[in-house]
Amino acid sequence: MPFFSVIIPLYNKEKFVENTLKSILNQTFTDYEILIVNDCSTDLSVEKIKPFLSESIRLIEHSQNKGLSAARNTGIANTTSNYITFLDADDTWKPNFLKTIHNLITEFPEAKIFGTNYEEIYSNKITTPNNFPKGIAPKENQIIDFFEHNLGQGIYNHGSVCFHKSVYEKAGLYDETIDFAEDIDFNIRANYYFKLAYSNTIQMQYFMETETQLTRSSIVNKRLPDFDKYDAFAKEDSGIAKYLAFERYVLAKHIKTDGGYTQYKKISSKIDHNYLNWKQQILLKLPAFILKLIKTIKELLIKKGVKFTSY
Repeated sequence: MPFFSVIIPLYNKEKFVENTLKSILNQTFTDYEILIVNDCSTDLSVEKIKPFLSESIRLIEHSQNKGLSAARNTGIANTTSNYITFLDADDTWKPNFLKTIHNLITEFPEAKIFGTNYEEIYSNKITTPNNFPKGIAPKENQIIDFFEHNLGQGIYNHGSVCFHKSVYEKAGLYDETIDFAEDIDFNIRANYYFKLAYSNTIQMQYFMETETQLTRSSIVNKRLPDFDKYDAFAKEDSGIAKYLAFERYVLAKHIKTDGGYTQYKKISSKIDHNYLNWKQQILLKLPAFILKLIKTIKELLIKKGVKFTSY
């Protein structure tokens, strides 16, 4: 049985998937299997990966397009190891990603979630998220509180995290009824039940501007997560309550910017404003055209290698 199962959800990434696979094959820790779940790609993605297929690199085909959550769930159902990690087919790992995760697993046996920091690639410009957890030096490894340290840009993404199989048995799988912020929805459940061991070293590259990148597109017609179902968690822990207020704020601001005013009103009505800082309270009240202007300025600055946060 391999130590890691690496799942690659694949949909129309013919220009990128080879580099993704090569970054896995270049890992310094080599005890793993790779499961590529093709979600009915219509380009040459499958042709690109066929030369890589072997006993340890398997292709699983969906008979119909089901979305990212379903592709991940299919991969999980077919894994043979206890440690499951993911890499989208347009992202890459640094050579020591799996070694870093293995070190965390060895050092912190009480944890079931293991994450690292990452860097973002915008048109060949590399930016490092301003997301170092409070009080943790860049090269430190330790157990941290996910909810306390995620009140800004995420400290890990789903290409820089690994879950023990028991996390899915307890917290459930990815919600296939939503197609936006699936990771956030799952992270709430996973981190409520299990401890996170974290390395602040950068071990993954997240490409922000590929053709099928969804994070920057309109979410008005997306099926959004229902954070209301986690309010019971918030009643037990003020850290979770603050985190839910933050995620509702981010979602409300995003959908207001995209013109979904009715949805904005519904989401914003559930925000506990006691948990928002002054900047967030102001931004939430701004009209959509100003929010769009701020978004445009941020994108222009990123192209010049300058990144600032509106959190």
